[in-house]
Amino acid sequence: MLVIGLTGGIASGKSTVSRYLRELGAKIIDADVIARELVLPQSSAWQEIVRHFGSEIIDEEGALLRKKLGEIIFRSSTERAVLNAILHPRIKQKIMEILSSLRNQKDIPLIVVDAPLLIEAGMVEIVDEVWVVAIPAELQRKRLIERDKISRAEAEERLAAQMPLQEKIKYAHRIIDNSGTIMETKKELDLFWQEINSGV
Repeated sequence: MLVIGLTGGIASGKSTVSRYLRELGAKIIDADVIARELVLPQSSAWQEIVRHFGSEIIDEEGALLRKKLGEIIFRSSTERAVLNAILHPRIKQKIMEILSSLRNQKDIPLIVVDAPLLIEAGMVEIVDEVWVVAIPAELQRKRLIERDKISRAEAEERLAAQMPLQEKIKYAHRIIDNSGTIMETKKELDLFWQEINSGV
């Protein structure tokens, strides 16, 4: 059973690609969902995060204020590295456990590990292929500003905090061009799907 690592830059349309692969029949393992589960109040990861970043990043119920934490880590590579060191090993371990439980299921045509930080978190080694969703930089900036309702300066800050797309592409077995319409992207994915299932 083939395991795909799906990644791409912020606002590149990775979620759209992931949703369509699910429609085609792929089993999706969503790293963001796992990350949210790992930081539930009083979990070990939550305790480490609060110990380092302070109680101002949690609400009255103890839930992480993701926007506030995001502002801190987008502005500081040091703080980002601290958060990644807490979360990445735990996310990778959980995904490996899920993969282990799925590998014997014969009715799954494809497993997709949907992870924005697939490469940064050292998860390339646990997948068979890396698929990178790619769009031109200016379109990415425009989509990010529109999606998150942020200024151009904030968008630049977030983009600068990420591994450059050209660096991610070096790891890619397949590149998904998501700069056109949704239908064009779906056609591209249909072709990949056919190739995989026919053994190309």
